[in-house]
Amino acid sequence: MIVNFPPTSRYALTPTGTFVRADGAPVTYLKRRFVPAPEKFALLQWHRVVQGERLDNIAAHYLGDPEQFWRLCDANRALRPDELTETIGRKLAITLPEGIPGVPHA
Repeated sequence: MIVNFPPTSRYALTPTGTFVRADGAPVTYLKRRFVPAPEKFALLQWHRVVQGERLDNIAAHYLGDPEQFWRLCDANRALRPDELTETIGRKLAITLPEGIPGVPHA
């Protein structure tokens, strides 16, 4: 069984494995996804969190898609999305996708 995720999904490039149950039925699963190191992201700008903000709205504003909130989590080393907006005044890195180089001093 092939698992297909949309290209914008955080799981799009995550490899799969197959486990064969005792009855012979194969079970496809996602292997572990490792969060990339922040150094792999080119900073575009900073965003300072204000009261009442939601991560999906921040992602929609900067990335054009609220479902891309996970990119903000990866770039800011957040395991829980809510932790990024819990502290008013927190600076969030808004970055290019992993591995896409930025232009210094652009």
